[in-house]
Amino acid sequence: MIHMADNDTSAQQNIRLEPGDAAPDFTLTADDGSEVSLSDYRGRRVLVYFYPRANTPGCTTQACDFRDESAQFNDAGVDVVGISPDKPEKLAKFRDDHGLDFTLLSDPSKETLAAWGAFGEKKNYGKVVQGVIRSTVLVDADGKVENAWYNVRAKGHVGRVLRDLNSGD
Repeated sequence: MIHMADNDTSAQQNIRLEPGDAAPDFTLTADDGSEVSLSDYRGRRVLVYFYPRANTPGCTTQACDFRDESAQFNDAGVDVVGISPDKPEKLAKFRDDHGLDFTLLSDPSKETLAAWGAFGEKKNYGKVVQGVIRSTVLVDADGKVENAWYNVRAKGHVGRVLRDLNSGD
């Protein structure tokens, strides 16, 4: 089941995935040009995080935090995948510039972003705009949402995800 955000009072409400929901499948082009589907991760937990744009300050901070904590995610049996509207070539440069050790996927149509609740109305400098909502969703080995974090800040978010993983939330 897809839920609407409780705190969104605008006319157009944003979708929010909740624990127990089936994670929407996708097939997207990766930073290396290959096609990657959510179903490729069946049997393993995968952390899918959505970010607005590669090589911007906040997105770089967040990606480098995921990179720096990759051993902890590996130890927890969790793969990390980042998704943005950027083209695969830009994602490859982002990966190479920062030594990222996880897959980056391109969603220029923003269909996957929208299906996962990571694109829609958000506040940006006090104005309501349409855009990528920085979000992270943990999917279990069966393809169900285990946890979801929406409207997160780039700085400190990876630590929060790890705390929640380690506490079983």
